[in-house]
Amino acid sequence: MALFFHPQSRIYNRIVQVVRCFQAGSLSVKSLTKRSKMQVGGILSLLLVVPLCLSGGEKKKKTPDQFCSLGVVVLRESTDRPVKNASVVIHSLRQDGSQDNDGFQLKTDADGRAAMEDLPCGKIRLQVVAPRLQTYGDDFELKAAKQEIVIRLKPPAAQVSIY
Repeated sequence: MALFFHPQSRIYNRIVQVVRCFQAGSLSVKSLTKRSKMQVGGILSLLLVVPLCLSGGEKKKKTPDQFCSLGVVVLRESTDRPVKNASVVIHSLRQDGSQDNDGFQLKTDADGRAAMEDLPCGKIRLQVVAPRLQTYGDDFELKAAKQEIVIRLKPPAAQVSIY
């Protein structure tokens, strides 16, 4: 993994300066000012920490063989009108049916549509949440390269109380 800095940036120039001092053997802790120590420490921690953050510290996941394109249309059941700004949450499912830790959240546009490209084919859990409508959730199997799911949200159920 390589980190790229613009050759005329201050960070690049400071990194080059520190590396040259290390190569020449002229860099010692005593020869640095307090500010330089902080800069060198910051640069070294940046060079060590950034690759770890970019790798995510997670196990490598098996890359799927095929990717799908998913479109979701969210409508009101009573009027068949689109639901704007509904939250669509998508989670991949494992073979045993348990949900993966990572997921995606999309918002529907004015036409009630949300779309996602390059989604791994397989089983997904789809949840749709919108204000003043019942929450929807179900599992789907993505097989086709391009798939569209239409969700009709119901109005809230009447509340029953025994008090």
